[in-house]
Amino acid sequence: MIRLLLVDDHRIVREALCSVLERETDIAVVGQAGDGETALALVSELLPELVLMDIAMPGISGIEVTRRISAENPGVRVLALSTYFDKRIVTQMLEAGAAGFVNKAVGRDELLQGIRAVATGKPYLCQEIASMLVKPQSGAETQLGRREIEVLHLLVEGSTSAEIASRLHIATSTVEVHRRNIMRKLDLHSIAELTKYAIRQGLITP
Repeated sequence: MIRLLLVDDHRIVREALCSVLERETDIAVVGQAGDGETALALVSELLPELVLMDIAMPGISGIEVTRRISAENPGVRVLALSTYFDKRIVTQMLEAGAAGFVNKAVGRDELLQGIRAVATGKPYLCQEIASMLVKPQSGAETQLGRREIEVLHLLVEGSTSAEIASRLHIATSTVEVHRRNIMRKLDLHSIAELTKYAIRQGLITP
């Protein structure tokens, strides 16, 4: 069971999200907050596994709340859910410690996919956000091929090798080869490192 704290300053949004989430047998909404101070207090009190975090709120912003959660309760994961579609805001949220980012415009299935991915320790960016952030590099640092860039895009989005193989119509073993080549060229050793690199060190459109 994923213990989830819902943070959004709009009550109608919280109620709509609760209505969606409470239908899922593996998700329990253990609390709600409409501002940053309340969110921090409830995190300390309830110790949820995951916080579904809005960004624009009265008082403390979702970015600062996320930063404080990461510092004070590192076992609590944060998934940003926002209407913001600005590269700087998304990057700041991820650098503050959010494990993923989902645009409020996504459908129910993608939101649930993001929640379940982040709850199990995987990074997750919805397709729209991943497309905005990840771009090909032309410098000698990466020298990734077209197919490697496609695989990188999907890896950062949170897709498994099997899912990537299905979407690109290639064998899972071929995806694993591309994945190893990407790691070798970037000198990285895990998906978490790859995601951080993509976000912080050159795979983000300025």
